[in-house]
Amino acid sequence: CGRIAGLLLGTKPKNLESLMIQKVGIGSRPKTSQALIFRAVLYLVIGFSSSFRVFGFQTPNSISSGGGPLYSIERRQAISTISTIPTAVLALKMSSSPSSSVGFIGLGIMGEGMAARLITEGVAGTESTPLIIWNRTKSKSEAFKSKFADKSIVIKDTAKEVIAESGVTYSMLSTPEASKMVFDGEDGVLAGVGEGKSIVDCATLAEADMVRMDEAVRGKGGRFLEAPVSGSKGPAANGSLIFLCAGSDALFNETKDNGLKAMGKASHFFETKVGFGTRAKLVVNSLMGTMLAAFGEGLALSEGMGLDPKTMIEVIGQGAIQSPMYNLKGPKMVVGNHAPNFPLKHAHKDMALACAMAKEAGVEYSVMDKAEELFRGAREDKDLNVADEDFSAVFEKIHKESTSEFSNKRKRDEL
Repeated sequence: CGRIAGLLLGTKPKNLESLMIQKVGIGSRPKTSQALIFRAVLYLVIGFSSSFRVFGFQTPNSISSGGGPLYSIERRQAISTISTIPTAVLALKMSSSPSSSVGFIGLGIMGEGMAARLITEGVAGTESTPLIIWNRTKSKSEAFKSKFADKSIVIKDTAKEVIAESGVTYSMLSTPEASKMVFDGEDGVLAGVGEGKSIVDCATLAEADMVRMDEAVRGKGGRFLEAPVSGSKGPAANGSLIFLCAGSDALFNETKDNGLKAMGKASHFFETKVGFGTRAKLVVNSLMGTMLAAFGEGLALSEGMGLDPKTMIEVIGQGAIQSPMYNLKGPKMVVGNHAPNFPLKHAHKDMALACAMAKEAGVEYSVMDKAEELFRGAREDKDLNVADEDFSAVFEKIHKESTSEFSNKRKRDEL
């Protein structure tokens, strides 16, 4: 039939895609349904045989030498071809468009609550937009699905399958080791990435690791958004996380009012350069760890001086130094309740990364460094065995290292 689009739009076939994209107005990589339809039309019509005249446009091979409009068999064939495009486009769109499914990788302390929010807020889990999940321990995926038996949830055997069958996939893995294994593995994240796939990674990693992942995803035609979160188990469950983002601004804009909004109370975009989200997260977590270590020492000092720690928590909460974290953690700390919301081993990992970042940047970090040392001591103390407990368990290390009469009495009582 000919290169209909080129003739109709008055442009060369090689320029058609950019022109189509400009007409739709969606940037260099069309992702919307409308853009996909235009692209499908484009690919369909360019694939036909060589050009000829339609609708008054003349081609080099025209059988007319007078240059006037043709009402020849070629024009009738062109019109006939145009009339068949909608059906062909529909078939092409169905086979090539990114899936409307949403993926989620990692159903641990944080991931479970985050994935649940995607369902309860209507972002995923419907017949038209199923939630596709994978976890290293499959039983967690099965338990999660059983909680939402009336929702459309699909369990996959590999991370690769989740990526391949989802348009946007959120990932929340607990450690750098887990992230590397799941990302780089034969059946991992990268193996499933292709044109049109989008990854939102919410883990806290070293900046270099995030940059490497971003480059690998973009190298295969995908999009990457670095999105570590400020918040722990409770905020993950009630949707009050804070996302600290960098990378694809287009992906951020697409997710900030649905997926990110469902899981968090705020989303901040720092830079298109991946790494800035991690920098922000490490600043936040280094301050959090330093504050909690100082708070723990303050409570231990209160006890050592014979003051009621519960009363001191109340006093602290009434002044300028009050903190929601102190109000939340303090009452549990003084009775030895360290049920994990944010495991101490993860807090220490972030403190160590923050210290390395400060050292590289040439920034003074002596206070942070001492707090990291305290967390490291608690993590490595086999007698305490608190690495998997909440990071508030650093208080137990403070007690162990204390020599006050009150601390010694507490130790005797525990024995």
